[in-house]
Order: sequence, then C-alpha cells, then structure tokens
Amino acid sequence: MGIVKEMHLVEDLQNIKQVPSRDGYGEALLILGEKNPRVLVLDADLAKSTRTIWFRDKFPEKFIDMGIAEQDMLASAAGLAAVGFIPFCSTYGVFVAGRAWDQVRTSVCYGNFNVKIGGMHGGISVGPDGATHQSLEELPLMRVLPGMTIFAPTDAIEGRKAALFAAEHVGPTYLRYGREPVPVITTEETPFNPWKAEIYRTGDDVAIIAAGTLVYEGLLAAEELLKEGIEAMVINCHTIKPIDVETIVDSAKKCGAIVTAEEHSIIGGLGGAVAEVICQHYPVPMRIIGIEDRFGESGPPEVLMKAFGMSAENIISKVREVLKMKK
Repeated sequence: MGIVKEMHLVEDLQNIKQVPSRDGYGEALLILGEKNPRVLVLDADLAKSTRTIWFRDKFPEKFIDMGIAEQDMLASAAGLAAVGFIPFCSTYGVFVAGRAWDQVRTSVCYGNFNVKIGGMHGGISVGPDGATHQSLEELPLMRVLPGMTIFAPTDAIEGRKAALFAAEHVGPTYLRYGREPVPVITTEETPFNPWKAEIYRTGDDVAIIAAGTLVYEGLLAAEELLKEGIEAMVINCHTIKPIDVETIVDSAKKCGAIVTAEEHSIIGGLGGAVAEVICQHYPVPMRIIGIEDRFGESGPPEVLMKAFGMSAENIISKVREVLKMKK
C-alpha cells in the first residue's frame, strides 16, 4: 500500500515547487510552434494571462489576437480547422463556456472540427478577480457536447503534456487550467495516458478520485488517514471526458466507497461524471467535494480555497462519512 513508484511522483509532498498550471499550456504552445506548422494560436485579448504571449512573441505570424470577441474567436477557429489548421483558442473558461457556448456547440462540435480550447481561471483560486472570472460551471457545459474531450491537468507538467496530446488528437478538446501557483507533484517521467485515470496511491478502504490541484490535497489526506489505519487509494482523473469507466468501477469494487474532489461546482463536474458511472455499474457510498451551489467571491487564493472547503481536511471529513456508510 502507498505511493505507486511507477508513477514517478515528487518524493517530498511537504516541500514542493509551486507553478501555475497555465504555464504548462504556454510551454506546450512554444513546442508546437516549432514542431507543427498547422498550429495557430487565437487569443481573446488575454495573452499575458493565458500565457499565449510567449507564443505571440516568438511566432507572431501564427498568432491572432481576436480582441474581446470570444464568439468570433470560436467561429473563426471552426473555419480555420475546416481548411486544415489546428487552432488553439485561449481565454478564461467562464467566457468561452458562457459567452461562446453556442459557437462551441454549433460551429465547432456539430461539425466535429479540430479546435482546441484553453480555458483559464478554472476554479475558486483565481482570487481577487472574483465571481465573474472564477470558472466553476464550465465542465458540465463542455461535457454535454457530443465529441468534446476534456482534460483537467493536476499541475504545469501534466498541463503541458495534455496540450501536446491535444494537438495530436483529432476533434474538439477543452483544456482546463488555473491561475495561481499550485504544487507540482508530477515529473517528466510520470506517465500520462490521456484515456486512463492514473492511480497515484494504492489502498482498499476508500478511493479518493480527484482532478486538478485537488489531487495534491488527496495525497495529503491519504497520508493523514494512514495514521488512523485507513488505506486510501488516490486517483488522478485528469480526463473528465471520456471518463475512465474501467478504473472507476475497479476502485469501487476494491474499496467499496468513493470521495471525489475538484475545484469546481459539485454539480455536473468530475463528481457528477463519477456518480453517473457508479450508479450504472457498481453503486457504493459516495461523497462529492467541490464548490457548493453558489458563486465565488473575491479574496486571497489561499483564503478562498480554505473557506470553500478545498483542502485535505475536507477530504478526510468526507472519507469518514463514506466509511460510516460503508459499514
């Protein structure tokens, strides 16, 4: 039982480097600019925040600033994809899922065009920008669209790997990134299988299935639970759609209880996707950690994360709940 060595995670979870996951997106675009002539980057006047400024400065001929016109950006991207380009559309998740959802649905997904969407400011940790910019609802809006693939990387390294894979994958793809520095728990050697949830820690008492930075909190929670004699499996479910049904069902059969954790609304995100799998294939006690049915608010990121229950302590509390139900 414990951390899976083959995952090649960082050795010390207490002393860990922190980098914004959006940096991984910017790094991937630089690599793609060198290697793939079909890649173009479109941005809705947020190049510094989305990290596409790095690409713009090095490949200005492949960069298009669409201005504050997200709907135009997505419709234009569909046209570019129709003639063989691979457009990466970059803006805040709340804008692309809110303002441009019709274009994502009808212009991109209906024609199954090869458009990639980098959605920034995912979660509550955006901080001072507040509720209008904190994307807590975009996963179900993207998940319901036929043909859409969705990644929610746990850190900058995995974020780079996900974006590089997205360029190879044919079809609409949504990549979710955060604004603030978060713990980098993976390494260059850590496997990234886009179609499989990765088991980072083994255990048979409860399965903690997490996405984004909550994977780190899940690992911390598992360490604390071990002191109580509770062996928790920790799974990084970086791919929200198509979700890895096999791994989720196997974890339910082995552990008999599940807690999901995500920096997103409790409605329709990772928790909803896992619940859909569990209720149809192998029902077990389950709890969902996320933002309750409310909007976010302004404040320091670390304060908001604690106030909104995005911590190892909250995961531990929910684990105790499902274990009582399991008994």
